[in-house]
Amino acid sequence: MNTPPTYADSIVIARSPADLYDMVSDVTRMGEWSPVCKACWWDDGPGPWAGAWFTGRNELPGRDPWETRSQVVAAAPGEEFAFVVGGTWTRWGYTFTPAADGTLVTESWEMLPAGLKRFDERFGPDAAAQVANRFEAARTGIPQTLAALKRIAEGTL
Repeated sequence: MNTPPTYADSIVIARSPADLYDMVSDVTRMGEWSPVCKACWWDDGPGPWAGAWFTGRNELPGRDPWETRSQVVAAAPGEEFAFVVGGTWTRWGYTFTPAADGTLVTESWEMLPAGLKRFDERFGPDAAAQVANRFEAARTGIPQTLAALKRIAEGTL
């Protein structure tokens, strides 16, 4: 695979960019809206700040639960929050853009070159299928995450 796979989707939420940034950047709340990540905790004291590490516990049907460490790569209040799983493998990001009815929240996913290399080494001839599975999980999971974030954010007004 030559080009790293990416996926992004957006939703308008009737809250301010600052409110939504505060929610999303508090990774200890990730389990409230993510269909896969069930819990997170800061490894380096309370975050968020660029360079901070946190651990997430993930669950999917048919797979044993697993944990990953991620590093915050963008922490701009009211604008952007992003982290990279494994520090080099997969980038997850959220941007917050003012909109007429609140904030346009965009969630993005990108498997980085080091992640593709890791999959090649780990899965060999099955790497492309495994990457395709991760892409499909992002394609279906991001809209679910955004819908849950909207439901929770607007329900706490």
